[in-house]
Amino acid sequence: MSFSRAEAVDRLRDIVETVTSEPIPVPVREVWVYGDIVLGMDPVDRLDVYLTKDLLFKDAPDREPAFKERLGVAGVGKTVSAAWADEHPEYVRANANGHVAPEKCLAAHLLDDAEPIHLEVCNTGFENNVTQRLKGARARDDYTQLLDPRAACLWVDSDEGGQTSEEAFRKLETGEFVFPTLSASLEMLGMDEAEASEAAAELKAYHENQDGVTVRGDVV
Repeated sequence: MSFSRAEAVDRLRDIVETVTSEPIPVPVREVWVYGDIVLGMDPVDRLDVYLTKDLLFKDAPDREPAFKERLGVAGVGKTVSAAWADEHPEYVRANANGHVAPEKCLAAHLLDDAEPIHLEVCNTGFENNVTQRLKGARARDDYTQLLDPRAACLWVDSDEGGQTSEEAFRKLETGEFVFPTLSASLEMLGMDEAEASEAAAELKAYHENQDGVTVRGDVV
């Protein structure tokens, strides 16, 4: 399964609309897109979406025991919204330890399992996390952990309310974004040419082996 570029842009509009108009598990401050779609690909084999979220504290901690008994998951009312879980119990997801996982809840709410979409969820902005993930990937010698730095911000929350970048959507629709190759982008972040080429090839191969919805959550 893949998206045409038009379908991918429509899907991104759906995600922004859901984030901005419906109760969701945790507050989201930014919606970014990166990878194939910003390169003007058509079709788009995988759609890469990045959400910057706020950490949720003291939402309704007194309700956690009732949710744990009802849903078998700890942390509802502490790390994800109790009001959201009341409305969408079918989207509550937990990690291997049985604690509610905000990134998995967001993926369940926003995406269908079969869609070729990767969702990144982190409490820090995209550009900062690109740098953090680069450090981690190099330290572990695991370039699959890199974030492709070629991206566009589609929506950001602010004191004046949420603002959607119609210009970013227009450029996605027309394929007008201009970015260097992945290896050249990694060189701009401090890699030498040989390391950047190796990292780009490893990351590309890793992404080509992914199917359906995948999700990763980070706290920086």
